[in-house]
Amino acid sequence: MSATALRTSFISQGLRRALSSRIAATLAYPHGVDRYVESFAPTYSLSEVRAEVTALRHQTDDSVTMTLRPNGNWQGFRAGQYLRLTVEINGVRRSRCYSPANSVHAADGLIELTVKAHAGGFVSKYLQQNLRVGTIVGLSQAEGAFALPEMRPSRVLLISGGSGITPVMAMLRTLCDEGRYGSYRGQITFLHYSNAAKDQIYAAELTEIAARYPNVQLLRGYVETNQGGELNGRFCRAHLNAVPDYAEAETFLCGPPGMMKAVQKLWADEGLAERLHLEHFAAAPAVIDTANAEGEVRFARSERLARNSGGTLLDQAEAAGLKPESGCRMGICHACTCRKTSGRVRDTRTGEISDAGEGDIQICISVPVGTVTLDI
Repeated sequence: MSATALRTSFISQGLRRALSSRIAATLAYPHGVDRYVESFAPTYSLSEVRAEVTALRHQTDDSVTMTLRPNGNWQGFRAGQYLRLTVEINGVRRSRCYSPANSVHAADGLIELTVKAHAGGFVSKYLQQNLRVGTIVGLSQAEGAFALPEMRPSRVLLISGGSGITPVMAMLRTLCDEGRYGSYRGQITFLHYSNAAKDQIYAAELTEIAARYPNVQLLRGYVETNQGGELNGRFCRAHLNAVPDYAEAETFLCGPPGMMKAVQKLWADEGLAERLHLEHFAAAPAVIDTANAEGEVRFARSERLARNSGGTLLDQAEAAGLKPESGCRMGICHACTCRKTSGRVRDTRTGEISDAGEGDIQICISVPVGTVTLDI
């Protein structure tokens, strides 16, 4: 480290110690040190991860790729993991889960996220249409078990569909960097599905990677015909004939529910389930029965009461004017977990009904079965 860098580091550490002192906390009461410092250093925080949007690009008509410069509280990630991004929209803080797509070895310390604007995606549409360079966003630390293992597999199969490409793109970039440095020489097959060539995210880079690295095989499948892909149509058993030794590979899968279900069934039928690792970026449609909904939803801490509409408890809480913490809204990030003090709920993913006693539940994927009381 250069003398200038050392001097800057010492100054930064000294400033952090001063701002985290009891005296600083007393002087900043009741708002806290962060509130005052952020007026001239927007990403500064003693504990929160904040980041500045430094660049934006649109790879497809319905997506945005953002580059973020996080503050010093960011602890990094393992290729494949996700984080929760928080952005303020019309005065309300909204959080959603996205997977970094960059290599973990990126020397610049920046984070790359690619977001596809979905038809019903309030936050994704806002990010795609309204995000600007210079915007400050909040981040969580990286989460999730879907990640490259520390002991890299000698054979890797990456399967993705649509915007599910982002976590496996991080895996591919990471492994390619390690190959460039001489520490990884395994075989990689990247199998990606899109509706059409114009919808494919990272299309040019994937072509370049496949040409540059002899251990990378790229297979693209398109639903529409005459798109120039190596495969035609949606995932099927016949497509695996183009993948050498797929049964020996550690397979990492992320994509829309239908595609993931088809892959899971094939791997289960062939006794390969233990080699298949999954990440969901979209939930299967929840079964909501509004016609036969009974009882009430009681929000004990807020002293509010609402007739059970049959929707998820998160939707019902928001309809009652409450703002419980939430993130992915599909049961992945657990940000919406709260205490159920009485009543039964049904998991919209599995149909399983809980017992009537106390327990922690995820309100984004739980619907009441009769009257339910929540500690909200």
